[in-house]
Amino acid sequence: MTPDLRSCTASQRSILDRTLVAIPIYNEQKHVGDVLGKVRRFAPNVLAIDDGSTDHTPTLLAMHPVEVIRHAVNRGYGRSMLDAFRWAAVDRHEWVITMDCDEQHEPESIPDFLRAIEQDDADVISGSRYLAPLDGNSEPPSDRRAINREITEEINGRLGLHLTDGFCGFKAYRVCAVKRLNLDVDGYDFPMQFWVQAVAQGLRIRELPIRLIYNDPNRTFGGPLDDPAARLAQYRRTLHRELRRCRRLLPESAWRDLKADEPTCCGCGH
Repeated sequence: MTPDLRSCTASQRSILDRTLVAIPIYNEQKHVGDVLGKVRRFAPNVLAIDDGSTDHTPTLLAMHPVEVIRHAVNRGYGRSMLDAFRWAAVDRHEWVITMDCDEQHEPESIPDFLRAIEQDDADVISGSRYLAPLDGNSEPPSDRRAINREITEEINGRLGLHLTDGFCGFKAYRVCAVKRLNLDVDGYDFPMQFWVQAVAQGLRIRELPIRLIYNDPNRTFGGPLDDPAARLAQYRRTLHRELRRCRRLLPESAWRDLKADEPTCCGCGH
């Protein structure tokens, strides 16, 4: 059985006391109760970011002893991530672990992130559904796997990384490292900006295998991103824009084939 808070080592408990688990949520009335109940077994500091839910999610959140940020309207996944980072910094947490609320990220994996944090050799510990074959892995929708593979390969080629999963939202971030970034993308293309700035600022990155779970292959992104071609184009636009903005802190090979029609970013020292 996976250990819970009661069976953590003293070192892991110390890390947990300095770690925030942040969960972006949008219309997850089906899953929010079970997810928060399980997360509370493994983490004492939990923040739910309700991104303008219109179902019963807000009512259900009130039944759990967790902190809550509520957006009056849907602001986007990236905006929820930025709120998580800001909250973690203001509350002086040293780490923030982010995970989804659709039961595709297992709270039972939180101790794996704690063990990785203990090694103290990374600023970003990124969950990967493709790093290693694990028992119980699902088969992802073909268009999502194809886009993930294509964009991840481009990120690796341009930035010199060795990622196997560029889009997984189950991650641990060192708060003081993330504070060096100037992130402002609100949507699902948030990872495109994040990876570029993480490399530009010299953050240490490693991956951690997690299970690949798709409970509902028919879940949608909403709006134009439901079209795979439009989604791929949006990801690539954001990636290329950020490469141009951060070009002074990146090797020329990362951006030399892109038109230099974006101003250099000044907000994070670029």
